[in-house]
Amino acid sequence: MNRTMNVVRMQLVNRYTYVWVPLLVLFGAFALTLAVYAIVRNAGADVELYGGGAQAPLWYFGVVGMQALTLTFPFSQAMSVTRREFALGTFVTAALTALALAVIFVIGGLLETATNGWGMRGYFFQLPWMWEAGPVGAGFVFFVVAMLFFVFGFWGATICKRWGAFVVTVVLLGVATLFVLAIGAIIGSGNGPAVWEGIVGLGAVGLAACGLGVLVLLIGSSFATLRRAVP
Repeated sequence: MNRTMNVVRMQLVNRYTYVWVPLLVLFGAFALTLAVYAIVRNAGADVELYGGGAQAPLWYFGVVGMQALTLTFPFSQAMSVTRREFALGTFVTAALTALALAVIFVIGGLLETATNGWGMRGYFFQLPWMWEAGPVGAGFVFFVVAMLFFVFGFWGATICKRWGAFVVTVVLLGVATLFVLAIGAIIGSGNGPAVWEGIVGLGAVGLAACGLGVLVLLIGSSFATLRRAVP
């Protein structure tokens, strides 16, 4: 465990990647969204306003996942860190950052509720479909989605390290093709409405719980690939 925590410290040597840039992206998107809300209000609009800017740091988290492997994996091997310790420490670092972002997301949503959307009925954090299960549920959803983005980026980077960019492209195209074929099969069988109703019935928390299974699958496959990757 001590060696794993050393990997966490190693990853956090560059705090800009894990801390400051995600916060900058989040609060930058927040400031821009409030500016847009103010412009819309001044134009005379009288409706509740919702934006999707809170997802901005999630996309960046995918990039962090890739950098976590490509920038620090060779160094970790030079320091005699095992691949298992590197993977575990890296995922712990990502979980800590995702948890911090989730807490900020929840606090922001509670402030929006208390201030009636910053006095403009404009909501950046308080998205109804994510908050239907309350603040804990919203934080859980945000945390899982952030981890999915990170692990997906890490997973892609392990494939690139092991087999190269061409194989990464082929794998991604294969996954996209299977997804499209699955949708086509569902619609073609006439079960589209039933499947859609099932997805809606799960709600954000239910979908996030399903995402945990995807998370475990990606972590397992990325570690299996990392065991044979060349630093």
